[in-house]
Amino acid sequence: MTAGSAQQGPYHGAVKGWLTVVAALIAIMVLVGGATRLTESGLSIVEWKPVTGTLPPLNATQWEQAFEGYKAIPQYRELNAGMSLSEFKTIFWWEWSHRLLGRVIGAVYLLPFLYFLWRGAFGAELKKRLWVIFALGALQGAVGWWMVASGLTHRTEVSQYRLATHLMLALIIFASIVWTLRQMSGRPQLAVPGRLKFTGVALLALTFIQLYFGALVAGLRAGKVYNTWPEIDGALIPSAARLWFETPWWRNLFDNTLTVQFEHRMTAYALLILAVVHAIDAMRLRGGGAVVGGAWALVVAIVLQAVLGILTLLHQVPIDLALAHQAVAIVVLTLAVLQTERLVARRAAHDRQELVLPLGQPG
Repeated sequence: MTAGSAQQGPYHGAVKGWLTVVAALIAIMVLVGGATRLTESGLSIVEWKPVTGTLPPLNATQWEQAFEGYKAIPQYRELNAGMSLSEFKTIFWWEWSHRLLGRVIGAVYLLPFLYFLWRGAFGAELKKRLWVIFALGALQGAVGWWMVASGLTHRTEVSQYRLATHLMLALIIFASIVWTLRQMSGRPQLAVPGRLKFTGVALLALTFIQLYFGALVAGLRAGKVYNTWPEIDGALIPSAARLWFETPWWRNLFDNTLTVQFEHRMTAYALLILAVVHAIDAMRLRGGGAVVGGAWALVVAIVLQAVLGILTLLHQVPIDLALAHQAVAIVVLTLAVLQTERLVARRAAHDRQELVLPLGQPG
């Protein structure tokens, strides 16, 4: 049975609907995580209790205990000394909501997954992919706490390295699900030139690089400085002495706020240029309506993302613009994944893998 015929299986639509819901929840999770960071709420819960932590404080004594835990970390002492219990509750609810949503995503993924496994609904290829995604999701919970722990002893915020790792893992899981959904469509492979495939893959890779740099900007609060455009630090290209003053030199790429913001800007320009070149090539090389449309949709999304990024910077990162910028980043990633899968996935008849099996056929 081929991937195309698998579409006739009774579980095909249910599996696609389930994965679509999971992907949507992950996108929401990323935005809630962004709001948690922007409101400086991420360190308000100083313990990791995967099961009992599902419940928030239920009485005055429990609220005081939670508040006392927060008072013991550097962020409270150095940034929020004198905060009232009411103010603490505001940041607590953001972090608690973020963690609760993570647990909800775990349940929404795991329970239907086990049911579909029991019913023998997956082919071998899909089963393997979904186990990998499950493992990455389990790892994400541990990475989240690893990130939070970096801000509980010697810092007033979490490590930008760990923040970027946490975000990128979430986006890798999201992209994996989108890719899988696209492959479940069963569309035939498109005959496109190798150059289009190369630029499609390059666009996806550069999108992930840009998202990583954006996470570093967020972790360093680099968007709150150098709030001019197109100049940065008084010039289109800052002086080398300002960009590379830390040693060893490579630390500037991750720790120097000027260098991190500059590389984020330059990668955005490169991404836009590559997307336009890819779209023009798709038209010139007659890549087909889906490829051309996908290419120009990606260009439009990247332009919108760049405009939102500039506005966010000029206004010193207000939460509404910052979250809009993050939301469109997810759209850009989605379109880049769809375009790349459209160009490079192999669907020749002898290469098709079983995805969703008919009722009663073992995987």
